[in-house]
Amino acid sequence: MIRVVVDDIAFVTADAVLRPATSTLEPTTAALRRLEQVGGPAFWEQLKVRQELAVGAAVVTGGGDLASQLVIHAIIMSASEPVSSGGVRRALTSALQRAADWEIASLVCPIVGVGAGGLDAGEASAILCDVLRAHLTGANFPRDVCIVVERDEEREMVEALLSRKIG
Repeated sequence: MIRVVVDDIAFVTADAVLRPATSTLEPTTAALRRLEQVGGPAFWEQLKVRQELAVGAAVVTGGGDLASQLVIHAIIMSASEPVSSGGVRRALTSALQRAADWEIASLVCPIVGVGAGGLDAGEASAILCDVLRAHLTGANFPRDVCIVVERDEEREMVEALLSRKIG
């Protein structure tokens, strides 16, 4: 089941939250900083990396004080590689594979790749829908995906894309 809601991603309850991040696990938008604030020190401690991660990778950490027990960090940019449709697609594919590997039943995610210097909301939403369709046709996990958006216009756009691409 895939649903779209207007909410604050830091407070939506699921087994895991998908968090777009840089190669050093920094948030990619100011809105995603809220996850760090709500996650608290236990979450912050898990965001320290010894070496940069590759764009397209995904790693799992605990959620600290978040409503979700786990966080899947989808690496969509680095200092040398800006946000791109290919990087977002690879990172989403990796994140969904981590969800399957960890048998995560419910996943909450934003539209990945939007923000300053990123993709426009339409392109990012289309990539998300395409990757979800490809993954969910052959995987048992996640069983429930909640796409969290900030405005009703985004919800309507994503719902229309989902209807066309997934049915």
